Amino acid sequence: MGMRSRAVSRDRLYPLAYFGAVLRELMMFWRQRHTTLHVLIMQIFFTGVEAVATIALISLGIGAIIIVQGMAILPQFGAQDVMYTLLILIITRELGPLLTAFIVAARSGSAISTELGNMVVSHEVEAYVAVGINPVSYLAVPRVIGVTLSLLGLNIYFNIFGLVGSYGVVRLFQDLPLDEYVYNLATGLELWDLLAPVLKSVAFGMIIGTVSTYYGFQVKRAITEVPQKTIKAIGSSIVLCIIANAVITALSYTMRAG
Repeated sequence: MGMRSRAVSRDRLYPLAYFGAVLRELMMFWRQRHTTLHVLIMQIFFTGVEAVATIALISLGIGAIIIVQGMAILPQFGAQDVMYTLLILIITRELGPLLTAFIVAARSGSAISTELGNMVVSHEVEAYVAVGINPVSYLAVPRVIGVTLSLLGLNIYFNIFGLVGSYGVVRLFQDLPLDEYVYNLATGLELWDLLAPVLKSVAFGMIIGTVSTYYGFQVKRAITEVPQKTIKAIGSSIVLCIIANAVITALSYTMRAG
């Protein structure tokens, strides 16, 4: 019974130890960037560049829906001025970072976990260890950095399309002057509206990258383990991103209230 409890404790502590190893290797990344730069560039291209079209379509649709519905409903309650504050709150602070993280987790997180899992099964990771290359340093850290930078860029892209790009869609249904739209957005923006997406993007990127690589390395021998670990990686990433979002939001409101 004691041996079993110690094994369970090790299983619970191992993710924290892995996260610590990623942070340690992350600090030394720039010393060995010449060997991992190619992996980083390819990860940014796959996670960031190739997901731009999906992010643009979703952000345009959400921004347009919020504006159209707001212009139709809010004037009935004499609260039409709240529409822009609501648009900024939903897109920049909450929905934008979370939706972007969900897309990256489902798309890139699954790909990372699957790729590393296949490398474990084909003994490629063992080959790295045999020649003295740290798999965490060479395989995990560039992917964590690539996912984090890509998520930050995609979130900024989401905000631009959601706040400004959706104006073109709104013009198809409502006669809204551009200068009035931009002025109302600018007056509704606060400093936290600019800092929140940056902070959340970095946190979500670290979570998705670390969790995806962790579950990829968790594959043992059988190829049938790969899809199982991939599903766990996606689910864990989404849950942890939601928890991190709630914590950051709660802390921000507490600091602002204080």
